[in-house]
Amino acid sequence: MEFKEVYCMNCKKVLGRYNIKFYDDDKISELLKTTHSLHVKSGHQINIKKFEKS
Repeated sequence: MEFKEVYCMNCKKVLGRYNIKFYDDDKISELLKTTHSLHVKSGHQINIKKFEKS
C-alpha cells in the first residue's frame, strides 16, 4: 500500500499518513488547510512524502 505522509520538520513528528487510493493531492492540501492549520499558521515547515508499507 502506498501512503503520503505529512511530516512537520519543526516538531519532528508525523502529522498523518493518508492512503493514495482515497486521498489525492487536492484532498491532502485541503487537510493541510483545515486539520493541520495550526502548524501551517505557526510557520512550521511541512513536508509531504511518499511512504510505502508492505
